[in-house]
Amino acid sequence: MPGREQGRATPSPDTGAVLAVRDLKIGFRQEGQVTPAVKGVSFHIDKGETVALVGESGSGKSVTALSTVQLLGDAARVEGSVKYLNREMVGAPEKVLRDIRGNDISFIFQEPMTSLNPLHTLEKQLGESLALHQGLTGDKARARIVELLTRVGIRDPETRLADYPHQLSGGQRQRVMIAMALANGPDLLIADEPTTALDVTIQAQILELLAELKAAEGLSMLFISHDLNIVRRIADRVCVMKDGQIVEQGPVEQIFANPQHEYTRMLLAAEPSGLADPVPADAETMVATKDLKVWFPIKRGLMRRVVGHVKAVNGATLSVRAGETLGIVGESGSGKTTLALAIMRLIQSDGPILFLGQDIAGWTSKKLRHLRRDMQIVFQDPFGSLSPRMTVEQIIAEGLGVHGIDKGQDRRKLVAEIMAEVGLKPETMHRYPHEFSGGQRQRIAIARAMILRPKVVVLDEPTSALDMTVQVQIVDLLRRLQQKYGLAFLFISHDLRVVRAMSHKIMVMRAGEVIEQGTTAEIFDSPKDLYTRALLNAAFAGAE
Repeated sequence: MPGREQGRATPSPDTGAVLAVRDLKIGFRQEGQVTPAVKGVSFHIDKGETVALVGESGSGKSVTALSTVQLLGDAARVEGSVKYLNREMVGAPEKVLRDIRGNDISFIFQEPMTSLNPLHTLEKQLGESLALHQGLTGDKARARIVELLTRVGIRDPETRLADYPHQLSGGQRQRVMIAMALANGPDLLIADEPTTALDVTIQAQILELLAELKAAEGLSMLFISHDLNIVRRIADRVCVMKDGQIVEQGPVEQIFANPQHEYTRMLLAAEPSGLADPVPADAETMVATKDLKVWFPIKRGLMRRVVGHVKAVNGATLSVRAGETLGIVGESGSGKTTLALAIMRLIQSDGPILFLGQDIAGWTSKKLRHLRRDMQIVFQDPFGSLSPRMTVEQIIAEGLGVHGIDKGQDRRKLVAEIMAEVGLKPETMHRYPHEFSGGQRQRIAIARAMILRPKVVVLDEPTSALDMTVQVQIVDLLRRLQQKYGLAFLFISHDLRVVRAMSHKIMVMRAGEVIEQGTTAEIFDSPKDLYTRALLNAAFAGAE
């Protein structure tokens, strides 16, 4: 394999383990106290084997992975043993660790945009690793970079060397991260939630690529995920983590067919199920569009003349009634969010937008203001949409003041009522967003929208960043609120399992075009378009 060093240690003839973790304990010092994060974890990874660490957020998966090459920082206290090819990593000299990091043990992280330098080209970023570990520069380095990009499926790699990360799609960026991880021919690849932020079709491609590379390069892999459907497709063995401990481990077939621990059974059962409640026959149409278009001009030349258009949405016709959910699916860049923003009159568009029978397409911002309380949105990342400087009470109540609908009412009482309704403890309203879990933050975002008693709610990937068990809770909450208040939902997601559980109707988009729409049963049971079939195959591959 290119880039391999000579004279590396070999696995122990007794264990054959590339990585052996024994009684690993990790704690973090804070204000004179040590908070335990990992509590006596033991597992091993053999040559050519993929071991998956699964569990919910906070279970200790990523901390365990980072401890393999001691990347936890000065606040961490690590005890126990982590051996890579019989060499102890706990307490190893920094020089030894530097030689192993990115060379013998490489990482692929969940969000490549946080790992790739936005100011450096692909050639420079890949070249740095090759120069550091192999001494390759100039034409030799360039040839190796082209070889790596070709290996991970980047088309015409010679033309992409000068590109920056923002010029690549999410799937392409993840492929570049994989190329960087493979650059020096590692023995062990650690993939930490590498597909969570990707569309289902891109997920399937990345999983297939990792499996191919593992077989071709003889790699061992530690695969970290909260998605058991993905784990089933890629892992040989599974370690289930809860509260810093491995509660169950074994071959993937055994864990899925006959789980022994209650927590494992709960994870396996944590999948949105059932169907959306029927919509009353006389339900009023809340929002409708006809041939809606959102075209962005392409301007070139000194005079910035319009030479064409990016057709982000090219003729979308839809209607959603009270108590009804329209699921909007498609890959990134298909126009899903753009369509929703146009319906909410947050971006310019062409074509009628009917809200309660009134065409609001030409309304001014001032005229729209009184409608804003009736049209709310819940975003994918609640931590990014909640102000870190405001308490939960201030966040949830902010809309009341903006719309002037709390006059003469006890604002704190209204906040307490809506918090209780979405499953939050009212006595925590004085806290700040960082003091809550991901699922709790999403409940805060839902409460902020629901306190205004809207009629239409856009849900833009509201569950994609959440653990499977929390996804189920949020889906149940949204269903309950919809049933109680007759809400019309526009539900945007790339997770077709959640879409099936939430939606009455589904619209499939690709490159700005609506290529198919119908009832949930029609789309899932009898998809007409090849692209819809590809989405469904990617989403449910490997499911039993």
